[in-house]
Amino acid sequence: MLRLSLATILLSSALVAPVAADDFPPMISVTGEAQVTAAPDLAIIDGGVTTEARTAREASESNNTAMGKVLLALKGAGIAEKDAQTQHLSLQPQYAANPKGPTVITGYRASNRVAIKLRDMTLVAQTLDILVGAGANEVGGINFTIAQPSKLLDDARTEAIADARRKAEIYAKAAGVTLGVPVAITEAGSGGPMPLMRGKMMAQSFDMRAAPAPVSIGEETLRMSVAVSWTIKPMVAPEPAPPVPPNPIPVPPAPVPQ
Repeated sequence: MLRLSLATILLSSALVAPVAADDFPPMISVTGEAQVTAAPDLAIIDGGVTTEARTAREASESNNTAMGKVLLALKGAGIAEKDAQTQHLSLQPQYAANPKGPTVITGYRASNRVAIKLRDMTLVAQTLDILVGAGANEVGGINFTIAQPSKLLDDARTEAIADARRKAEIYAKAAGVTLGVPVAITEAGSGGPMPLMRGKMMAQSFDMRAAPAPVSIGEETLRMSVAVSWTIKPMVAPEPAPPVPPNPIPVPPAPVPQ
C-alpha cells in the first residue's frame, strides 16, 4: 500500500502550481535591422598551377617546378611568406572511358594553389599579372573583405537598436500603450562581406599578360539584426487642469463715517 506524507503532497502541489500571470508581463517584441558600408581593405587571391603528365612523378615534379617559380615571383614582388598560404594540393589520376572493359588511366594531374593576402588594394591587378606571368594557369577567385569589422559592426548594432525602438514605439502608440524598459536583447545575426569574384579563370583561355587585369574594388556591406522585447504599460491620460474659480463679485468699500 502506497503512503504519501503531507510534506510530499504539498511539494508535489507546489511543482505543478500554475504560473502566475504576473510572471509574464505584457511585452512588445520587434526586430531591428541596420547596415553599414565601407571600402574593403583586404583582398585574398586564390591562384596556382595545374599540370598534367603521363606518370604521377612527372606531373608532380612539373607542378613543383612551375609552382616554385610562382612563389619566387610573389616573393620578389614583396609578398611576405605569411601572406601566401597553400590552400589546395592534389595529385589525381586521369581516366579514359573504355566501352569494352574497365576504365584506363591515361595520365595524372597535379594541382597546387595558394591564397595570397593583399592589404594594399592598388596591388590587386598587378599581383594577378605577376601570377600569370610567372606561370600560374588557374585563378580561382578574388575575395574582398574588411580586416577589422568590429567597429563597423558596433555602429550597426547601435543603429539596429534604434530601429527596433522606432518600430516598438509605432506598435505601442497604435495599441494605446507606452513602452517600459527593454527586458531582452538578442543579436539575431550579422552579415559579413560577400566575395566580389567567384569561379575559375584559366590562363590558357584568358591571357592576362596581354593587358592589366581589370579589377573593381567596390564596397562591402555589413548587416546587423537584433531582437528586442520591451515591457508595456497602459497609457496614462494627463490629469485635467484644476477648474478656474469664478471671478468674485466686487464688494463696494464701506462708507467712511463723517
